[in-house]
Formats: sequence, C-alpha cells, structure tokens
Amino acid sequence: MFQKGLKGIVAVQTAIASVEGDKGELRYRGQLVHEATKGKSFEQTAYFLWYGHHASRTELATLTQDLLSYRQLPDYLIAVAQTLPIETSLMDGMRTLVSAYQHTEFKELESQQQAIALTAALPVMTALLYRKSIGQEFIAPRSDLSHTANYLWMIKGEMPTPTQTEALETYLNLTMEHGMNASTFASRVTISTESDLSAAIVSALGTMKGPLHGGAPSGVLELLDEIQSPEKIKTVIEQKLAQGEKIMGFGHRVYRTEDPRAILLREKCQQLQQKDAWLNLAVLAESEITHLLNAKKPGRALYTNVEFYAAAIMRSIQMPPVLFTPTFSIARIVGWTAHALEQQQDNVIFRPQSEYIGN
Repeated sequence: MFQKGLKGIVAVQTAIASVEGDKGELRYRGQLVHEATKGKSFEQTAYFLWYGHHASRTELATLTQDLLSYRQLPDYLIAVAQTLPIETSLMDGMRTLVSAYQHTEFKELESQQQAIALTAALPVMTALLYRKSIGQEFIAPRSDLSHTANYLWMIKGEMPTPTQTEALETYLNLTMEHGMNASTFASRVTISTESDLSAAIVSALGTMKGPLHGGAPSGVLELLDEIQSPEKIKTVIEQKLAQGEKIMGFGHRVYRTEDPRAILLREKCQQLQQKDAWLNLAVLAESEITHLLNAKKPGRALYTNVEFYAAAIMRSIQMPPVLFTPTFSIARIVGWTAHALEQQQDNVIFRPQSEYIGN
C-alpha cells in the first residue's frame, strides 16, 4: 500500500520512545516525559534514553566523566573548522566536523562510547563554528561545568546564570527524543547499511537542517518582538486574526491536544518568569492568545506547540536565532544515537519498494 511520505506506515519497533498524538502523550522508555525528566540533568536524561533505566550515583558519575573527557576536540578537527569558508552555515559546518571526527582513538571505541563521545563533542563543534562565524576566538570547554552550562559558556564566554542554565536544560531534555521523526529515521536508515555512527549523525544533521523539520522558530520570535509588552498582546493578536494571519507557535501536526513538551516548558517558564522579562511575556501572551483563539475560532482547540516556549527560552538566554537549529541538534543527538544503537542490535537494511508511474 502506497502512502506518500510513509505516513502511518510502521517501519520500526522501538523501546526508546512513543508519541501518542491523540492523547497528547510523549513517553521516554515507557515513562511519561514529565516523569522521566523531572528534576533530571541533561546527563541523567541522556543516560535513561541510552540505557533504559535511571542511572545510579556511580553510573551517573561514570557517564559525567566520560562526557567531560570527550569535550576536548583533536587539534586537526579545530584546524578543519578554521579552513571552512566564512559563509558556511553552522549546520553544514557541524556535518563536516562530525564526518571528520574519525581519529584512531574514536574508531577503537565501542558503539555506546562513540555515542557518548559524539554527544560531548557536538556542542564544542557548534561553539567553535559559531565563534568563528562572528569573528571571535574559540573558547575552550571547561571541566567544572555541566554539559548545558558548558555549552552556554563556550558560546558567550561568560558564566551563565542558574536561571539560564535551568531554562535551557529543560528545553534540551524535552527535545532529546520524539519518536520516528525525519532525522531519526535518516540515522536509522544509514546505520542499517552497517555504516558507522558518525555517518548516521551526518545523515541526521542533514535532515535536521531542512526548515520543515528543524527550522528555527523565527515566526514566534517575530511575534514576541511585535508584542514587546503585556499591554500590547490583545491589540496585536486581534489585528492578526482580523487579517487572517496564522498565529505562530500554536497548533501541531501530531498532537491533537496540548503538546506535552509545551506544557512542561510553560511550567518552567512560570517558575522562572519573575526572573526574566521574556519568559514573563511568553507566559502572559500564551494565556491571552489562547483565550482570543478560543473566542474567535471555537472548536479548533489550538494549543501552543514546543516552538512557542522554545523561542521564549532561547530569547531569554540571549541565544541568537542562527543557533536555534544547532542547539536542537545538540539535544536530539541523544535520540539519534539511541536509535542507531537499537538498530544495530537487530538490524535489517531498509529497502522499501517504489511504485513506477512513468510512461
């Protein structure tokens, strides 16, 4: 049976995550995402997705040390980054560096350790490329910071506040994995040929680059920029609705109820909103916009999606839009590698049929 885009076709059985759009449920390893990530660090959530159980104190210490050890990029890789044309996009640069990340020590690692190494190295690659693109010196990673805080440190060259780290970590944890999305499928297809893990991540990054999948939530940023202050929310939204414009950040192609990730990001923003004007604006805007949408479009059930609060969090931590998709990738590499490892355990090469419709 032909289905355009393979919509509704089951191609994989997985124990990593499930997405129930009608119920508005996302589960990591069988646990509702809020249960799996509540109070957890990036390191703890990554461990759970990779290994299928929550880390003990010893297991977490080992993973943390491994991630720290793989933060140091080989000198040749830094040299490769420096030779790329200045106009190279960050996503293209990330693909290039991951593809070149094939030194002897890495090749000798078993697959799980390669997954950890790539996860640790990708934020460093991203920061290196970003700093180069704005004409600033590379800031070396620190060994005394968490995965999330270190990424912010390398991007900005200044210590992130606890509020900034907490907000970004919540976003990273909630976007690590989301079932059989396009980039995850690409990673599994590549690894199914018995190619290597780096190649699988290159495939995933190339897929994530596409605006239909990993495109930055620029529309939400433009909306919040236009609103600017709580007093202008109603006026701006009513004008857009009167002109038939789409309200960015509302509605989702999978979830028919609220996006569970948006709910958790909203809760985090509510906790932190008094410490940040942008988070405060986002919380107030969502409430007012939802009210207006329900009044103007009854029965449509238009809820915020993950991009709405992702945009607010990125703006609150002063993350430039060019880093939105790379940062999404820094989270999702955990899911990509988890799926690639699962594919390796019971592998059959993907080889779907095509239906000829030519003359």
